[in-house]
Amino acid sequence: MLAAIFRKEKLFFISFASGARQNWGVIVSLGAILNALGILLGGIFGLARRKPISAQAQFFFRNFLGLAVIFFGLWLIYQNVGGTFLSLLKQIFLALVAVTLGHLLGRLLALQKISNRLGRFAGNAIAAAQKSQAGNSAAGFNACTILFCAAPMGIIGAITDGLSGYFYLLAVKAVMDALATASFVKMFRWPAALSAIPVFAFFGAITLVVQIYAAPFLAAHGLINSANAAAGFICCAVALVIFEVRKVELANYLPALAVAPLLAWLLNH
Repeated sequence: MLAAIFRKEKLFFISFASGARQNWGVIVSLGAILNALGILLGGIFGLARRKPISAQAQFFFRNFLGLAVIFFGLWLIYQNVGGTFLSLLKQIFLALVAVTLGHLLGRLLALQKISNRLGRFAGNAIAAAQKSQAGNSAAGFNACTILFCAAPMGIIGAITDGLSGYFYLLAVKAVMDALATASFVKMFRWPAALSAIPVFAFFGAITLVVQIYAAPFLAAHGLINSANAAAGFICCAVALVIFEVRKVELANYLPALAVAPLLAWLLNH
């Protein structure tokens, strides 16, 4: 029933479609809205709650989020592969090859190094803010904005939202950011929660650009499924980081979202 509502209903100029969207009007990403809302609610919760989240609760949320990422990653793969058994194997193999080649391309572009530099910048801002009370508000806002916007899962979620309305990855990220914001507001107070504004603008812009420019072209050539399948496999790698199984260079995998449709196009011509 909820899915039917998302497919059919619109609130003013905002489309909440969960399938492929071809409306050329002003459309706002539901995923971006949920991510921003999660940050705001996390900030309110953190300010209202005097005690920090217990270690037991943190352990529960970490496991819950890890399982959610795996579930929605596998679901994304399931929705975008099909046909005969051999065709299914071909699509999965293609997605895995795209992820591998995308990772190599990401290493050449040093995407993970860029992500690490942004993380260090945010970490330095947090450390400086903790030492200087006068700079807490601005530094907290900047640090939260960088951390939330630079997350590879957010970029993947915004792209899948733009390609096919698959906003669930950003919904999971909303919970992650809500928990982080609940801790940040203890140090930086309410300005940390205002990072929801640039987060909404950033991911909403990615979704809108993908929807208007990339999705019609890929849909016309039957290539959206390949990009979504690759995104699903990358999401499963995110779970390895959440469960602390191993360190994964997530940012380096982002080019796979472009490599996958390119490989699919080459194989079909």
